[in-house]
Amino acid sequence: MCRVQTCGSSLFKLTQSKTTDINMADFGEILRNIGEFGLFQQLTLIALCFPNLFLSFMFASFIFIESDPERHCNTDWILRADPNLTTDEQLNLTLPREEDGTFSRCRMFVPVDRDIGSIREYGLNETSGCQSGWVYYNALYEATIVTDFDLVCDKANLVEVAQTVFLAGILIGSLTFGPFAESFGRKRATQIPLVIMFIFTVSTALCPNIYLYLVLQFFSGVGAGGYRVNCIILSTEWIGMSKRSWGVCVTQLFGALGQCVLAGVIYAIRDWRLAQLITAAPLGVVVIYIWFIPESARWLLNRGRTEEAKQLIVKAAAINKRSVPDSLLEKIAVKDTLNTGGIKIIFRSSLLTRYFFTVAFAWFSLNLALYCLYLNMGNFGLSIFVTQLLFGAIEIPANLFSMWLLEVFGRRVLFIATLLAGGLSCILILAVPQGYAVAVTSLAAASRFFLIWAGSVCSVFMQELTPTSVRQTATALGAISGRTGGLLAPLLNILAMYHWVIPITVFSSLTLVSGALGFLLPETRRKELPETADEAENNRNSTSTNTQSRPYPNATKL
Repeated sequence: MCRVQTCGSSLFKLTQSKTTDINMADFGEILRNIGEFGLFQQLTLIALCFPNLFLSFMFASFIFIESDPERHCNTDWILRADPNLTTDEQLNLTLPREEDGTFSRCRMFVPVDRDIGSIREYGLNETSGCQSGWVYYNALYEATIVTDFDLVCDKANLVEVAQTVFLAGILIGSLTFGPFAESFGRKRATQIPLVIMFIFTVSTALCPNIYLYLVLQFFSGVGAGGYRVNCIILSTEWIGMSKRSWGVCVTQLFGALGQCVLAGVIYAIRDWRLAQLITAAPLGVVVIYIWFIPESARWLLNRGRTEEAKQLIVKAAAINKRSVPDSLLEKIAVKDTLNTGGIKIIFRSSLLTRYFFTVAFAWFSLNLALYCLYLNMGNFGLSIFVTQLLFGAIEIPANLFSMWLLEVFGRRVLFIATLLAGGLSCILILAVPQGYAVAVTSLAAASRFFLIWAGSVCSVFMQELTPTSVRQTATALGAISGRTGGLLAPLLNILAMYHWVIPITVFSSLTLVSGALGFLLPETRRKELPETADEAENNRNSTSTNTQSRPYPNATKL
């Protein structure tokens, strides 16, 4: 038995709590009133996705390179003794020969202060490395980082270093701007990385040496990594559940179109510095309009900034040619969902921890496979321009299918199917005899098709499995897991020097395992984004149908 005052107080608190719930409108209900994917969301999505069309170009400076171009040491010093020497005579007098009879590509005879007659009669014996650079010929490109910075012979490994540094920058960008977005907003977390990306892309095109190039590429990667993960979150949080996957898929689609355009641009230009400047030009336009992108109203409400959120909601409704009922605006209130503890919210729950690591591991595996294939496409046997175009073109149907089938079959089935199919396509490359370039390229393209598709599913899944207060951080950590896979890809490819099957076996096996782990995940199709850890654990059992059966989904009967 309880005392009358205590029972009365408890009853009062319960009634007050329920009354508070009545006075709050769920954000999903708000979107259904103002339009789940109207003109406002469409313009926001396209504006945020547009830079992804050119992010692919940032890989041009170290993807489109000849790692071992035809070359010889620059020996113009001998022309001081006889400026009328023919090219063949100059090479015969100044370059040693290899065992196969060809001129050395990394050695030269040490210059001497003798007349040409003495050189012809006695010859040169002492050799050294190239002292005045190299002369390149029969090159596929006019200028690459290899030819501009002489990344050959003892500096050849700096090509892999450049790839790794850029991917490390992407990883750091995801790590830095994920938590940044939770504290300072989705809008700022897209604006700042974009400005960084623009500044350092221009600077990279003008850098004079490889060491400054590595520094600039790192910061370009920081901007690219920070922007990519945050633009997806910002667009997704404005889109209703019926089209929520489009935030990820359209972003990926713009990237795929960029891959196709990149192949044509490099084929026509063949100069990495000019390619960098072409990348920077449209980014300069985006830097101007990015300041007018709206903040996420969902994030504003979560941070207690209700009035700012209301203004954006009214603005979105006006652009969508909808009206917001006054009764709905009055019910918009701050829900008590300001979870403390940051990302610890996920790790306090064994269920959410399992979801997080399952998706993160899949993200790691598929990116490891994608980058291993991408960075090695010059060795498939076909023209690198054809392979690049094919790799970009195959992403377009992958993303279109993802946009459609994610809403038809759901997330879980496609997560499992795409990863297993992608891993199987990769491992089948081992069964192809060496020299069958078309077969290898076809299997690589097929695996890329499924893995790009799987990447979209992972991004959607991570957002729908985590609460609003840590959604950006969780997605950023998932993206970091993927970037780590990309970072390790050049190192895994190096193991091919011991046996060519090692990289394929490793990334194929990891992809197949991550696909099998998909059975541990729940289905999240057409369920509202969870606001709290409890809702995330329960996986928002109220579906869109149940939600629409009540005027306001958070209203409860007293």
